[in-house]
Amino acid sequence: QVQLVESGGGLVQAGGSLRLSCAASGRVFSDLVMGWFRQAPGKEREFVAAITRSTGSTNYAYFVKGRFTISRDNAKNTVYLQMNSLKPDDTAVYYCAATRAVLTTDSGRYGSWGQGTQVTVSS
Repeated sequence: QVQLVESGGGLVQAGGSLRLSCAASGRVFSDLVMGWFRQAPGKEREFVAAITRSTGSTNYAYFVKGRFTISRDNAKNTVYLQMNSLKPDDTAVYYCAATRAVLTTDSGRYGSWGQGTQVTVSS
């Protein structure tokens, strides 16, 4: 099992930027595919981005492509989500997740989750 702790959320105006971090412990970080998901009030949790173990291959949801960037630092056991050009529709609780499966957008394949960090984008 891996423990995940997110940080970096907050309140930002539309057009602004935030960088989320997720620190992992309890398992060899480089063995894990890491993902970011989000859940807005009244909506289901949805995939945002994911990154492979070592090659750095990434996958993005269409609605963040070109605005968000996922990256990882295996030496620091940390995955990041750089969010630029934020929109009010990006308001949600953002969750970090880990899986030993292949790169996937399916939340059911991720076995470990952080507690979430709130991102609020004002118009």
